[in-house]
Amino acid sequence: MKAFIIGAAGFVGKHLIDHLRDERGWSIVVSKLPHEQINTAGVEIYDLDILDKNAVQTCLQVIQPDCIFHLAALSSVALSWKEPGLTVDINIKGSLNVLDAVRTLTKQPRVLLIGSGEEYGLVLQEEIPITEENNLRPGNIYAATKACQGMIGKIYANAYNMDIMMIRAFNHIGAGQAPMFVVSDFCKQVAEIEAGKREPIIRVGNLSAKRDFTNVRDVIRAYSLLMEKGKSGETYNVGQGVAISVDDILKIILANATRKIQIEIDPDRLRPVDIPIIEANIDKLTAITGWHPVIPLERTLVETLNYWRNIVAL
Repeated sequence: MKAFIIGAAGFVGKHLIDHLRDERGWSIVVSKLPHEQINTAGVEIYDLDILDKNAVQTCLQVIQPDCIFHLAALSSVALSWKEPGLTVDINIKGSLNVLDAVRTLTKQPRVLLIGSGEEYGLVLQEEIPITEENNLRPGNIYAATKACQGMIGKIYANAYNMDIMMIRAFNHIGAGQAPMFVVSDFCKQVAEIEAGKREPIIRVGNLSAKRDFTNVRDVIRAYSLLMEKGKSGETYNVGQGVAISVDDILKIILANATRKIQIEIDPDRLRPVDIPIIEANIDKLTAITGWHPVIPLERTLVETLNYWRNIVAL
């Protein structure tokens, strides 16, 4: 099996490369932006900007993959508020370029389009946990672009008989994630406080929001199983299946800190719109793949904290 991972230099891509190569034994081809680095043995690497339609088509014609994991995206909700135009370009136009290029291939690969649990948006209390059939009410720019990507993927699957599956991935976390995401941000701040590099105050945004957090290694295991067993044209939730408040996440991190730390609300970390709760129903995923998350949340948080302790100590 030859897998092409588009946008492999990010947090998820690095874990997916290791999983597919070491545990699945697949042949791996990856793409990245020219300024990005992938220091992984045993993979074929291409520089590719998905906004360059001709480059995407040429790349796919050369690689001729059996399957494609489309990870390339602007994936930060906070950044999407600041860069709405760029978010639209990458998440919608870039994905469309990939699908149009795939459509020209003689040998059609399976395609996994990675979306987000944020697409569900303003969920009603009686809709929790959220199934894939739930109405989409995206409450931020990032979510709207991912909802559009998924709709286009469904249209292409039906109209052109393409083998495309859509994923709505809920919050995935772990060591190596950028500090623009809440868990990594908290762990980085704590590590800097422990090292004496900042005052013992952690700055936070909205702590009441509840999210469905899953270790990234569990998430990529679900991706590979769906690539093998998922049904074309279908959408699958990938998550823990349990929502926890950001406040409870912070309490676990602080309980593992070596210093006493105060909490301070930072207005700059508050979003114009924040969805109260997002929790996945993963019955559909489990039924077709047998997948279940296996890595405990506290273990993931401690691993992330230790990662930042090592980085801060350099």
